[in-house]
Amino acid sequence: MDYHQLITIEPGKRGGRPCIRGMRIAVADILGWLAAGMSHGEILSDYPELTDQDIMASLAYAADRERRVVAVA
Repeated sequence: MDYHQLITIEPGKRGGRPCIRGMRIAVADILGWLAAGMSHGEILSDYPELTDQDIMASLAYAADRERRVVAVA
């Protein structure tokens, strides 16, 4: 998935953290909800402005960022 069109970073919004489509919903918020056990359907029900693609973009962003982490021995 190419998340680059859905994930935005604006210096004055949410402290420059990655957000969904310029909204004030951060990628970290979505990841936290998923980690807490919320399903995609529950998230979409609670936040109707989000789409399933937004959730998948958050996961893709996190996976890409994890791949870039360099371990220091």
